[in-house]
Amino acid sequence: MADAKMEETVKEALEMFRPQLQADGGDMEYVGIDDENRVHLNLTGACGSCPMALMTLKMGIERYLKDACPEILEVVQDNATNYDEMGF
Repeated sequence: MADAKMEETVKEALEMFRPQLQADGGDMEYVGIDDENRVHLNLTGACGSCPMALMTLKMGIERYLKDACPEILEVVQDNATNYDEMGF
């Protein structure tokens, strides 16, 4: 599990990126950071059904987060409904 400082940095960076998604009718939900320093997100609204969502996730959000918090290895789309099983 990520430490509190890393999680705070990630959440702050996500809030800075959020307006770019909202401008196109989308948004994201933060799920958590796993033991491998992967950030789990759910893309919602227009982003949830957009065919370019993976590109947005990888080339946009992931790159932005890695700049803000170099410890982050990857950002993944997370459609899990039971986060307790994932350790969040």
